[in-house]
Amino acid sequence: MMCRTGQQQEPHEADEAESSRGAFAALLEDSAEELYENAPCGYLSTLMDGTIAKINATLLGWLGLDREAVVGRMRFTDLLTVGGRLYHETHFAPMLQMQGEISGIALEIKQSGGGRIPVLVSSSVKHGSTGEPLLIRTTVFDARQRRAYEEELLRGRKAAEEARRQSEADRARLQDALAVLQQSLLPDILPVLPGVETAASYHTASPDRLGGDFYDVFPLDGKRFGFFLGDVCGKGPQAAAVTSLTRYTLRTAALHDPDPVTALTTLNKVLHERYAAGSGDPRYCTVVFGTLEPDPDTGQVAVRIASGGHPPAIVTRADGTADFLPTPGGLLVGVLPSAQFTAATTTLAPGDTLLLYTDGITEARTGPDRTSLYGDQALLSFASDHAGKPASALIEALTALLQRFGDGLDDDTALLALGAPTAGHRTRSSR
Repeated sequence: MMCRTGQQQEPHEADEAESSRGAFAALLEDSAEELYENAPCGYLSTLMDGTIAKINATLLGWLGLDREAVVGRMRFTDLLTVGGRLYHETHFAPMLQMQGEISGIALEIKQSGGGRIPVLVSSSVKHGSTGEPLLIRTTVFDARQRRAYEEELLRGRKAAEEARRQSEADRARLQDALAVLQQSLLPDILPVLPGVETAASYHTASPDRLGGDFYDVFPLDGKRFGFFLGDVCGKGPQAAAVTSLTRYTLRTAALHDPDPVTALTTLNKVLHERYAAGSGDPRYCTVVFGTLEPDPDTGQVAVRIASGGHPPAIVTRADGTADFLPTPGGLLVGVLPSAQFTAATTTLAPGDTLLLYTDGITEARTGPDRTSLYGDQALLSFASDHAGKPASALIEALTALLQRFGDGLDDDTALLALGAPTAGHRTRSSR
């Protein structure tokens, strides 16, 4: 009895295996042809002169042409738009000739109905066994979705750019409007005072915010002049409204009674009645108010001053010293229905200057990490270094200091200097 091993097959089994291999080979051949014809991209082969020798059904479908009208009758460039043909002649073909292949070139092909299809084209040269070029194989990818995406992206970028430009224009208009409004809350120029040199400056921390700092100098009668400098709580239009009310109230009160204590008392009553008494929107300010009375015989200037919760003024002397002018007992103006204010006096000799300022300068953040405040003592030391100089020179030095603070300056700063000129120094005003 004979036994069959694992390698041995019956004749009918060998026939079945051979038949399967043949069917699989036929399937591969059919699949390859079908893949070429119906690939998701276009295929074509051209002779070296560009004549189309072979083209798949996908590309024919995009073109809307029959195979008989294309193969052997048209060149690759005939499929392109005018601009595409020009680019092909000047760039595509020379680069393909030099490199032997080129990929990802954006072109447009024409459709029989007059339409256009954006495509990405890649080509390579097939060489014979001896190295001679035989034909050019080209792959064409439909770029319509990509073009639509790029156009949508471009539209989005244009829209974003337009929105950015519009935003910048709106911001510029807002800054201009705020600058004009801010300017309206300050005197256009300081008056020329006989026997007194005046200088002022307003430094805006941000052009996008309306500050509440203010100052003014004005005549009271033939001998005396009034001045004030202050800071309203908050920012924006509401603060501007309080600033306007404060300025006009102080001016009116001073013309009725120039005593600094009386002027601040009147302002306190007006602000409290307007904003604090049942309004639900309390508003207040800090302010220094004073009077100047120059003596034309001695060149001295008598100063009477009162403060409502404001940082103390600094007096710089002609001998190179400087110190704070204490104004004790001053409360924030407008918080309580009645407030006590105390007047202080000093005399400015020729070469002396009275410096008023808001807390934007003393609260400026300094140091490498911007965590330290500039502070009162640093300001006093700075003023001492410029003691004996004219009021305008002191303001110029302080303005330069504010600019050096850069982004450490979070709040607006108003500066007002009132000096007794030295002999022979012409009285002048600077803003």
